Amino acid sequence: MNPKSKATLVAEIAKDKKADDIILMDMRKASTFCDYFIIASANTSRHIKAISDEIESKLKEKGIRLWHVEGEKEAKWVLLDYGDCLVHLFEPEARRFYDLEGLWGDAPQEKF
Repeated sequence: MNPKSKATLVAEIAKDKKADDIILMDMRKASTFCDYFIIASANTSRHIKAISDEIESKLKEKGIRLWHVEGEKEAKWVLLDYGDCLVHLFEPEARRFYDLEGLWGDAPQEKF
């Protein structure tokens, strides 16, 4: 699966799990470490964990390898590293604090 299709699939899974403010960022010209960011919010750590688990499960079914996970214990910011796609799941306060959309503001963004 190409990186854009993978990123779109992740965004759709997050949308199906009722994530808020889902943004797909095209990082190909802005970074050397990945092609896409998928950023989404949820109001509780339990909701973030549910979204994370669903993304992991659906991508595993398609044979897509998860390289690394960060933040699952506290689930204020969970990072799923799929190599060419990085998934960032935030509680709203953490998302405002880290402001990845502002930090990488030059990258094209697509809302879901």
